[in-house]
Amino acid sequence: MRRYVRGDGGGVADVALNMARAAPPDLHRPGAALRTVARSYPRGLFIEPHAHDWGQLLYAMSGIMWVETPGEAVLVPPLRAVWLPAHVPHAVRVVSELEMRNIYLRPDQPHSLPTTTQVVDVKPLLRELILGLVEQQGAEDSEYYQHLSALAVLELQRARHSFLRVPLPDASDRRLLTLCQAVIASPSLAFSFEQHAAAAGASVRTLARLFQDSMGMGFAHWRRQVQLATAVAALIEGAPVSRIAADLGYRPSSFSDMFRRELGMAPSEYVAKQ
Repeated sequence: MRRYVRGDGGGVADVALNMARAAPPDLHRPGAALRTVARSYPRGLFIEPHAHDWGQLLYAMSGIMWVETPGEAVLVPPLRAVWLPAHVPHAVRVVSELEMRNIYLRPDQPHSLPTTTQVVDVKPLLRELILGLVEQQGAEDSEYYQHLSALAVLELQRARHSFLRVPLPDASDRRLLTLCQAVIASPSLAFSFEQHAAAAGASVRTLARLFQDSMGMGFAHWRRQVQLATAVAALIEGAPVSRIAADLGYRPSSFSDMFRRELGMAPSEYVAKQ
């Protein structure tokens, strides 16, 4: 499998994806209804689409990732996690080096968590509970672990949901899906729609029609959603507005205007609110 990215000169380069398969804990051995896993992933890694028999919370202590599911992609920066119900296919695209700490919940246990994919805020208490559960690997049958598990599930039920998500097309037209994945990997304005169309092997008119029919919006509108999600994640990580604007192909003033127009507040206001 391959993808295309913008080269140093603004053109298109065909490069191999750094592919990997998921490595969850052993979910079939008897015991606790909640299990954990700790993993480190390098920037640029793409974990192939897969699904689990248990519900899963993907949380990164540091780093940013896109989680792609049928119909949408969700951006997960620090202070956020993504909840995936059991059997939901998903792939992970690592934007910056990840220190992942995940928990898995057995689906036959009552927990009142959403039946759809959600990005949730990770408050300090939930963060410490996740880390505490990971540290208790091997002691899943202890009373302490059971209490940690119950409190973690309660905090997940109370967590606020976030908006860092963008629609994705289904796999019926690989050209459109390939274009969308390439934009997620490199959302800068410096890479034009015409260049994306040429790399995907389709005419501008064809892709514009496919976008409108499949996504219910034009390419420019959809890319702004990707850019906003990318910008919000970078702001949460503490990146300066000037650098975010440059990375996305904007002048700082133009970027701030776009951000305010779409989200109703300046980037600095958003950071203060968070």
